[in-house]
Amino acid sequence: MGGSGGAGATSGAKGANDAEGGAKGSRKRAGGAATEIEAGGRTVRLSHPDKVYFPERGFTKLDVAQYYLAVGDGILRALHDRPTTLERYPDGVTGESFFQKRAPKNKPDWLPTAHITFPSGRSADEICPTELAAVLWAANLGCLTFHPWPVRRDRPDHPDELRIDLDPQPGTDYADAVRAAHELHALLDELGLRGWPKTSGGRGLHVYVPIEPRWTFTEVRRAAITLGRELARRMPDQVTTAWWKEERGTRVFVDYNQMARDRTIASAYSVRPRPQATVSAPLRWDELDDAEPLDFDLATMPARYAERGDVHADMADQAFGLEPVFALAERDAELGDLPYPPDHPKMPGEPTRVQPSRARH
Repeated sequence: MGGSGGAGATSGAKGANDAEGGAKGSRKRAGGAATEIEAGGRTVRLSHPDKVYFPERGFTKLDVAQYYLAVGDGILRALHDRPTTLERYPDGVTGESFFQKRAPKNKPDWLPTAHITFPSGRSADEICPTELAAVLWAANLGCLTFHPWPVRRDRPDHPDELRIDLDPQPGTDYADAVRAAHELHALLDELGLRGWPKTSGGRGLHVYVPIEPRWTFTEVRRAAITLGRELARRMPDQVTTAWWKEERGTRVFVDYNQMARDRTIASAYSVRPRPQATVSAPLRWDELDDAEPLDFDLATMPARYAERGDVHADMADQAFGLEPVFALAERDAELGDLPYPPDHPKMPGEPTRVQPSRARH
C-alpha cells in the first residue's frame, strides 16, 4: 500500500452497523440471513454472509471470516496493539473500495484505539486490534486487507519493525525479488540482524526486522535507505533505490519510503484484493525458492497454517538494535537523503522532488 487514502476516510458501507464483537469459535445462523461467530466470550454478527467477495473464485464474506478464524493467532500477532488502517471492499473486489483510517464511531467499546499524527499535522484515532474479535468485526465491514503501522499504540512515534519492501518493476517478477531477498538475508546476517520474509500477495516480497522502539520514523527510514543502497551496490543490475520510475529500469525497487510515517504494508495473513484471493504469506527463508505467490490463498492457507502454524511466531520474541546499520550509513553520508512521498511535507536535507527528465528540461 502506498499512501493509505485520506486521513478522514469514513465508514458508510451497508452492514457497517452490524458488527457487535467477535472471536474464534463456532458459527450459527441468526436472524435469517445473518451469521454469528462466537468464542472467547464475544460474538460477531456477520451480516449478508453469502455476499460474494471474489466472483472468480466464488468466495463469500463468510469464507473471508472463516479464513481469518483459521489463521487467528497469526493475524493477531501481526496486528496486535498496532494502529491499523482498514482496506474495505463492502461489495467485494469488483466493487468500490476505500481506506479507513479513523476508527468508526460505532466501533465496539472493547476495541482500543491509538492517537496518531499524519505528515500533514492532522491526527486521528485508529483501531488497535488486541483480540481476534477485532479482525472479525472488521471483516464484517468488508475489510479484506489490514494495514498496520510499524508501531505499538503505547509508542506511536517509534517503530518497532524495520520493513523492507522488495517491489519487482515491469520486466521483473517474483523470482527476481527472491534473488534480492537472499542477498538481503546475507546482508542482515553480516550486520547481526534477522529478517522474516513474506509474500506481498502479488509479485513482491516483504522482509521484517523487529527492532527496539528507540528511533524515530526518520531514523528508521534512513536505515531502510542504507540497506537498500547496500543491496543495490551488491546487485547493481538487479536492485535499485531510485524513487523515480524512469530511473528504475528492469530491477527490483527497494521501496524505502514504506518506512516513512503513515506508509503501511499489508499485514501477514491479510487477504489481498486480487481475483485469485491471494494472501500475504509468511515464509521461512528456505521456502522462498520453491514458493509462488499464487500458492497461498483463502483456500490453501488454512491447511498450511493447520500443519505448520505461524512460521513467524518467534518474531514476537526478538528486538534488534539498528546501530550496525547506522554505522554502515556513515559510509554513504555524502549521498544524502532520498525523496519522500508526494503527500509528505518537504523534509530537511531532502533532494528536490522533480522528476529527472523534467528537471533536465
